[in-house]
Amino acid sequence: MNRLAHLLNKISLRFFKTASVVLAACGMAIGQSSPQVHLDADGLAPRPIEELTGTTIVRYYAQAWGDMAGALDSNSAGGLGEEFIGLAKDRLTRRIAEQKQTGVHVRIVDHGHRLKAVFYSTDGAAMQLVDQAQLEIQTFDGNKLLDTQNAPHAYMVLMTPGADRWYVRDLEEVPAKTD
Repeated sequence: MNRLAHLLNKISLRFFKTASVVLAACGMAIGQSSPQVHLDADGLAPRPIEELTGTTIVRYYAQAWGDMAGALDSNSAGGLGEEFIGLAKDRLTRRIAEQKQTGVHVRIVDHGHRLKAVFYSTDGAAMQLVDQAQLEIQTFDGNKLLDTQNAPHAYMVLMTPGADRWYVRDLEEVPAKTD
């Protein structure tokens, strides 16, 4: 947490219209630190976001991915934490239940995320983002590795604010761009 606090202290609290925020969010999920998340809010409409809001989104999005990776690896929906709500939490809970039924589990080795903010509502109640993630997805049957896929993945993300944090309300995989 000290590194995150140090990084946040270095960031001035002013508005920005074109900005990129890079944070290696702190925290632990199954022995791994949260993934690196890069947020690009360049040209965001209909309103720009405050710098503090951008850093908060990065922090909670990284924490959500860390929690999701841990929950999928352990087949425990209890590990999802508070970052997922609504459709996103329902889908992940269902996926974990399906994994338990089949006896397999997925381990995500997260190599980072490039978030592009594409919409921020005028009342600040919702933000839509596109995530270009580099993930290594390992599928296990017990301790036996069945498959490994290392490829880019793309997600459409809807985040909404709460009293003290931002939540992932929807996380849907979409076709990944190939550069």
